[in-house]
Amino acid sequence: MTRALELLAQLPQAQVLCLGDLMLDRYIYGSADRLSPEAPVPVVRVQSRKIMPGGLGNVAKNLAALGVKVLSIGLIGDDPAGVDLTRLMTEALKPQIPVFLKDPTRPTTVKTRLIAGIQQVVRYDEESDAPITGSLADQYRAEVARSLPRVGAVALSDYGKGVLTPSMVAWILSEAQKQSRPTVVDPKGADYSPYRGATVVTPNCQELSLAVGKPVKKTDPEGLAKAGQELMARHGLQNLLITRSEAGMTLLTGGGACHHLPTQAQAVYDVSGAGDTVMGVLTAALAAGADLLVGAELASRAAGVVVGKVGTAVATPEEIRNAPR
Repeated sequence: MTRALELLAQLPQAQVLCLGDLMLDRYIYGSADRLSPEAPVPVVRVQSRKIMPGGLGNVAKNLAALGVKVLSIGLIGDDPAGVDLTRLMTEALKPQIPVFLKDPTRPTTVKTRLIAGIQQVVRYDEESDAPITGSLADQYRAEVARSLPRVGAVALSDYGKGVLTPSMVAWILSEAQKQSRPTVVDPKGADYSPYRGATVVTPNCQELSLAVGKPVKKTDPEGLAKAGQELMARHGLQNLLITRSEAGMTLLTGGGACHHLPTQAQAVYDVSGAGDTVMGVLTAALAAGADLLVGAELASRAAGVVVGKVGTAVATPEEIRNAPR
């Protein structure tokens, strides 16, 4: 862990390209002490509201909080949520200027969470998962090609909202390989064939189970390793980092090594966005030229910080250094 903490000082020299699905996270906070007479649901008395970038935006925010220089390319709609995202992302990433492609035919992806105390009561989503095509896809490729030579690594945040189509992912990974840029993919769905050639793919246990077609328990290290190795061999994945919530993480490498990393969290309040933290920190570590295991250790420590907070959150260098070991 000493090497991982030493890596923190090197991250401000790193530059990362963030690609994928950009969204707005809305939080409505309140208290609930009775049930509705209209239906067996709690009545939440709203006390405050908060909005922040989610998905690709949360990965970018986590990177920026570590001092990493972030290049970001995101898709938004022509709507108030898109205006909010543009403002929030521009503030979070300055002096870097994020790129926004606007599609007036779709809404900006918004996830709204209603939280009573520290308990999430419900989440509702406003979105379109139609794949980008035609001139919009061409614009996206052009922006990626312009940005790729300037960065040390690439983060692909796939939430299945239409940006990272199989053909788009394959093209990005191919271009990154040509320029020797490490790639980290946060996956979606059961088919991992588009991720062939990625440096690291970061599924959680539920996503791994879906991909291998059988249940995998986060408390079963041997079963995790076997399922992960099967997935790597089937789709040509170089390395796999499996996030296991409060059980920690498991790193499987192309050389056959298996590392089970215990959780660094003292308390788990909210795991929403923790995968974004892991992905961001790991990508930053690779951009800084760090060893994969060292990067995974630092990512585990950062994730331990954010799951102790309510809502989508980031871990600062000071919080990571001061977290109990």
